[in-house]
Amino acid sequence: MKVKTEGETKDMRSVWMEGSQIMFIDQRLLPHKLDYFMAQNVEDTAFAIKEMVVRGAPAIGIAAAYGIAQAAMQDADVKEAAEQLRATRPTAYDLFYAIDYMLEGIGNRVEPHKAAEDYVNSILDKCKKIGEYGEQLISDGMKILTHCNAGALATADYGTALAPIRLAHENGKNLFIFVDETRPRLQGARLTAWELENEGIPHALIADNAAGHFMQRGEIELVIVGADRITKNGDAANKIGTYTKAVLAKENNIPFYVAAPISTFDFSLDDGKDIPIEERGEEEVLNFFQQKIAPENTMARNPAFDVTPARYVTGIITEKGIFKPGEISELNK
Repeated sequence: MKVKTEGETKDMRSVWMEGSQIMFIDQRLLPHKLDYFMAQNVEDTAFAIKEMVVRGAPAIGIAAAYGIAQAAMQDADVKEAAEQLRATRPTAYDLFYAIDYMLEGIGNRVEPHKAAEDYVNSILDKCKKIGEYGEQLISDGMKILTHCNAGALATADYGTALAPIRLAHENGKNLFIFVDETRPRLQGARLTAWELENEGIPHALIADNAAGHFMQRGEIELVIVGADRITKNGDAANKIGTYTKAVLAKENNIPFYVAAPISTFDFSLDDGKDIPIEERGEEEVLNFFQQKIAPENTMARNPAFDVTPARYVTGIITEKGIFKPGEISELNK
């Protein structure tokens, strides 16, 4: 991804390895400060995932793959490391997919660092292909809504939902992106807007509750979001508020697409009711950047994700092509 820093623009990834250490762009500090978090051991890597130094399902998977490699390179117990990483965040399926991939590779005597880099490169290739397929959905002059952050920060590079947008922009298409703020952690306001600004893509930040207004007025023509887990029938878990946007899109006859690599598909689950939904601490809702915004004794609920039923999904953009929810059983083969 393109990052503007110290008067110049350079290409970089959101997560990478240096020796047995894992380096992250610290996403908690963006957009006001670009700084890095160094994970020196698997405990640090688990902290980075759990505390959202890194977030986004593919990027979480990449962090976990590097974490397993890190444990092996430091002669730590790889199985214990795997369980520690599995316990960080329950919804993002790429986390579990990546750990199983690494354990299988190491079991087959693949050098740990090579196995991790192979995994990372495969995810980046998949994201690039998602961009190529999804770009075909975008016409010149189109106005698009996205929710949360499914860009390079969520995948190490390219992105999922933002990959088609990036490619359309590179191909000279004029487009405009509506960016949901994405309360309570403001991943849209802090991260997606930051990425689009660095890429020079026209956009406007909107309050989460404003999306329906712009849909009703005909100012949004397409919705593209990412996903943290997709079940066998096409139900998709994504950042809280996604379900609301999908219902609004259907009511206003706007195509609603989910973009995700096949590593995000959990074919062991028939539908979304069995997806584990992470519920985070109430302080994220009761506070706004450490400033309390609710009365002292107010309680809060803070589900991090919701599930969009397949009936609201126009199609799912994958590295294998674009599929209707009823067609994704073909991907399991």
